[in-house]
Amino acid sequence: MKILIVGAGIAGPTLAYWLRRAGHVPVIVEHATELRRGGYAVDFWGAGFEVAERMGLAPRLHQEGYRFREAREVSDSGRRIAHFDPLRLIDGYGGGYVTILRSDLSAAIWDALEGEVETVFDDTVRSLHDDGERVLVEFLHGAPQEFDLVIGADGLHSRVRSLAFGPEPEFSRDLGITVAAFDLDGYRPRDELVAVTHTVVGSLTLRIGLRDDSTMFCFMFRHDGETPQDDRVAQQQLLRERLRNVGWEVPAILEQMPQARTFFMDRASQILLPSWSHGRIALVGDAAAAPSLLAGQGSALAMVEAYVLACALHEAGGDHRAAFAAFQSQLHGIVRAKQNAAIGMGSAFAPRNHAQVLLRNVAIGLMNIPLVANLAIGRSLRDPIVLPTPPG
Repeated sequence: MKILIVGAGIAGPTLAYWLRRAGHVPVIVEHATELRRGGYAVDFWGAGFEVAERMGLAPRLHQEGYRFREAREVSDSGRRIAHFDPLRLIDGYGGGYVTILRSDLSAAIWDALEGEVETVFDDTVRSLHDDGERVLVEFLHGAPQEFDLVIGADGLHSRVRSLAFGPEPEFSRDLGITVAAFDLDGYRPRDELVAVTHTVVGSLTLRIGLRDDSTMFCFMFRHDGETPQDDRVAQQQLLRERLRNVGWEVPAILEQMPQARTFFMDRASQILLPSWSHGRIALVGDAAAAPSLLAGQGSALAMVEAYVLACALHEAGGDHRAAFAAFQSQLHGIVRAKQNAAIGMGSAFAPRNHAQVLLRNVAIGLMNIPLVANLAIGRSLRDPIVLPTPPG
């Protein structure tokens, strides 16, 4: 089948890789002019890492990723007040874990396509007309084309979902937290392979050192008002206004923020759809069921979903109805569990009061006790799914 994939992030190229292996003809269209750069770092593990291994990506991910030797919470003065060694827990579950920039993960998946999948940048869908036999797709710039299937892999603010399923507000659950991330060259101080956090009521600041003397910063803060979209000046102004009274290094970071190479900001929200497909149109990744940035496994889930969808289409012999039903049936419970878990993480990333700040710091210290660490997060390092046999 000729299958249009809208979105060249994580889920889209992964799906294209496995569809091509199964003998289909995927075509990718991406609204951006090139692969997206920057963004934030993701902790990548579980079944998503297994999919990456089946694509031969594990060596590259380990080479380009990071293994942080300490997670450290600091006071206003920079004094360490809580810490633990994440490797002591992670290594007990095998080597399938790495912290990596989302853009680096995306580039690795993209390179695995080896230039053999037709891709159109700087365009996206204008309209979708599903007549039951084909989907007529009109693009913003390109000529109309017909496809056997259309898969929306275009993220949290999916255009495919809006066109085929309905407006985003009908399916979105806002978690009340805004996330921003950017990177600076030559920032000091610098702690190698240490994830340093400073947490106060309502916000968390994260600093991690990257290669080539680059430092990434991530801010998570409670914000009830509107979060500007596609306006870096307004977004940075919101950061200054919301975090101007936060101590530690935050004033210095915000002062240097205009020199950031890349900048990202969005609301932490989830997508809750009763069905991930409609006729010959389906959704995958954040477009279908975003767990939110607080869940920490959106990229891994996107790869799992893309892989399972490709396998379902292969096993169903191209019967898209059976394939879409099997795809959602196999993954819905896992995805919903991760979405529910993310809701409870809000107090850890942006505590509502001083008691939650204190509880967070105590919990960090307890992570040094293996039994407590295993009970707290050990189970999350293993996804309750057996991946199907790869197609092709």
